[in-house]
Amino acid sequence: MTSFLSSIALPIALAAVTIVLVLGLFNMMRGGSPNTSQRLMRLRVLFQFIAIVIAMLAVWALGKS
Repeated sequence: MTSFLSSIALPIALAAVTIVLVLGLFNMMRGGSPNTSQRLMRLRVLFQFIAIVIAMLAVWALGKS
């Protein structure tokens, strides 16, 4: 379980955060819709929360074993 969390799930979650962040920056730089920027900001915050939860689960699982 620890291996899955730290080597697969966490990098996927961090990649998702990065992709949404870059999409939001590109939208802002090209003067895109403010509604799209707001949606991407909310999605980024959600993905960051998920990434933090996965990281905390991995740390917890490492300490338990």
